Amino acid sequence: MNALWSITRNRYLFLLDMLVVGFGYILAIAVDHTMGIAAILTQSYVFVALSAAIFGGFMYVFGCYRIYWIYAGTKDYCKIILACLCAGVLICILGGFPIFHGFSFRIHFVASGISGVCVLGVRMGIRVAAKTCRILFSEEQQGEPRRVFIVGAGCLGVTLVKDVEANEKLNYQILGFIDDDSRKQHMHIEGVEVLGKVSDMKKLYETMKPEEIIFAISTITAERKREILSVCADFPCTLKIVSGFADSLCGNKSTDFIRNVGVEDLLGREAVVLDNAAIAKEIKNKVILVTGGGGSIGSELCRQIMRFSPKKVVILDIYENNAFDLENELRDQFPKADMDVVIASVRDEKRLEQVFSQYRPAMVFHAAAHKHVPMMETNAMEAVKNNVFGTYHVACCANKCNVEKFVLISTDKAVNPTNIMGATKRICEMIVQAMQTVSKTEFVAVRFGNVLNSNGSVLPRFKKQIANGGPITVTHPDITRFFMTIPEAAQLVLQAASFAHGGEIFVLDMGDPVRIYDMAKNLIRLSGLQPGKDIDIVFTGLRPGEKLYEELLMNEEGLKKTAHNKIYIGEPFFRSMDELQEKLVILKKAVESEDNDTVRAAIAKVVPTYQENRQKSTGEGIAPNFKAQEKFAPSAKVSSGDPVVLV
Repeated sequence: MNALWSITRNRYLFLLDMLVVGFGYILAIAVDHTMGIAAILTQSYVFVALSAAIFGGFMYVFGCYRIYWIYAGTKDYCKIILACLCAGVLICILGGFPIFHGFSFRIHFVASGISGVCVLGVRMGIRVAAKTCRILFSEEQQGEPRRVFIVGAGCLGVTLVKDVEANEKLNYQILGFIDDDSRKQHMHIEGVEVLGKVSDMKKLYETMKPEEIIFAISTITAERKREILSVCADFPCTLKIVSGFADSLCGNKSTDFIRNVGVEDLLGREAVVLDNAAIAKEIKNKVILVTGGGGSIGSELCRQIMRFSPKKVVILDIYENNAFDLENELRDQFPKADMDVVIASVRDEKRLEQVFSQYRPAMVFHAAAHKHVPMMETNAMEAVKNNVFGTYHVACCANKCNVEKFVLISTDKAVNPTNIMGATKRICEMIVQAMQTVSKTEFVAVRFGNVLNSNGSVLPRFKKQIANGGPITVTHPDITRFFMTIPEAAQLVLQAASFAHGGEIFVLDMGDPVRIYDMAKNLIRLSGLQPGKDIDIVFTGLRPGEKLYEELLMNEEGLKKTAHNKIYIGEPFFRSMDELQEKLVILKKAVESEDNDTVRAAIAKVVPTYQENRQKSTGEGIAPNFKAQEKFAPSAKVSSGDPVVLV
């Protein structure tokens, strides 16, 4: 029934095919000169009609009347060619029977060939006519198309060209491809010329002045991608990227087919490959508690955990708005998942005991913390109450309830800290290592650097400053930080948790440090503006507690590889629960004094590596720990080709 409906829908095309076959015979007779054209009517009109029916039959059998020819592809044209060949062969065979005499074999052969070419030509004409109408309509409705370069003349780039031709919303005039493949230079692909290599882009840009550059390469290393995008970002035009089809098929709602290039694309981070089986073994059918679940890292941990079918996810946070938004998002995305949102503070020990007693979690991811460095410098008491004693309360509850694993989210600022926030996170690491000596629970910490687009990070601030017309404020021209994306950080935390046996500090490979000044310039360019011309960059001096460089490893820690190439283990060196209790007593008395200077002095006593840095604008900072770097190489046994995790 559907097939008959297809023929009805293509009835005009079917009738046109019948006429084309008759035209083929008339033309073949005219070319042959051995008989008059009138012979087709007087001697063999039945056979001509039969030939037309044979052509139509094979076209039907091969599904040629079920093809939408405006968007036909190579496979569709192959079908029609094969149908015409089969029809031609059968007609030539039947023409040899005496009952169908009247035409010579040569006429049958030529007529079949002409008919096949005409049938194919009709389809191509339909497509050309549709494309012409679409172009005329598009220009009338959308105005002048945007002039673009496409970087990458491979499968993704060619697909983009086809999509531009077929999609009226993509109002582009493709000036040409940019591709480093020497074999493609100055060749035409889908009617578009390969203009040159990436190294030729400056000259090509000055000559052709594109309004957009679209990056369309999927099979490329992250480092090479970063290099090419950095070159493209130097030009005063919009820079976009075509997402790989694998990303689109993953259902990531934040990924559009063509999107603006973000700073994260310039980091050159390789995609994270996870051992999903190991992670699922830790999470599946278990109750998982995430403190600070509404925050940047905590919320992404919840999203990633949901993928591994936990029995229940308990989202604990003191700020109800973020928790409310996350709950709605997760219920929409995972309608069958079981989750509860608990509004509570990690400072409230009794409330925590009640939560742990009610839910009996198997794993705890502790992401709740005060993280803003300058703010904690003037609120040291709150940093200690929330970060130190909050962590201690959660750890004690985990111990009492026999939680299987406790994972602390730590930071590179805990290494040789120069600020209160980093020092309190170092104490949290000491709590984890000390608790491991007296508990059956496996206590571990995962240490990593800055996370792009997290709450309070530099990137959202830069975007707001650009939106307001500038200037962008940077503390120092040489300040650097380690960066990774929020999903990458959360995924590696889960992977590290699957490796945990207790007492480890896992150090994530953050790649190379990024200069904040360069990030600011790139963000301005990616916004279609020019640094120093459209948006100024102003240096304000280092803030209290801030240093130029961050580190991921301390002198006392060695570094070992794990089964994952982006996760390392720092050896624990703080193992005394008695010493921890003494340190906590010192901090408790300091907090009770309600004096920030007293608290700061207590922290300096408790954390030997704490180096108070209260300068505001000298810009000298704290140099990187070169002794740690020297110790890193032999301890880790890492070759020169392995990832670098230190400044």
